[in-house]
Amino acid sequence: MQIQQKIQPFIWFEKGAEDAVAHYQKVFGADQVRVIDTQRWGENSPGAAGTVMIVNFELFGVRMTVFNGGSYFKLNESFSLTVVCEDQAEIDKLWEQLPANGGAPSQCGWVKDAWGLSWQIIPAAWFDMVRDPDPARVQRVFQAVWKMQKIDLAALKRAYDGI
Repeated sequence: MQIQQKIQPFIWFEKGAEDAVAHYQKVFGADQVRVIDTQRWGENSPGAAGTVMIVNFELFGVRMTVFNGGSYFKLNESFSLTVVCEDQAEIDKLWEQLPANGGAPSQCGWVKDAWGLSWQIIPAAWFDMVRDPDPARVQRVFQAVWKMQKIDLAALKRAYDGI
């Protein structure tokens, strides 16, 4: 087997890996989420024989694995996926769709999906703003984002400009 990607996220879900990938296909588009393969539990294994154990897929070209591992481990915000957004419309769309059917919004651009995976919905402009050599501009941007749930790109730009 040839290595396709040296480092690959492996995400442990309690259940619903196949449903999660189908959700990501709806949110990001089937052209951006490609299922590579699905593996099922066999006889005498921790999961019910024939049910989905692993789904290997690509999300925007990044290979990922989701695993139906039961309740032994729990996802938390210490691991998240960042989605870099071009504009407010993309932020708004993802903010609404990613947590659908049981997820929840959080602070500073973070949302959790129904399977417990945390996502950071961040505008591309953010990265330039926080790398600015002027520490006052950077601080204003951080102060603004700390007060937000969903990122408001116009408000971030005003903070950055000191308006």
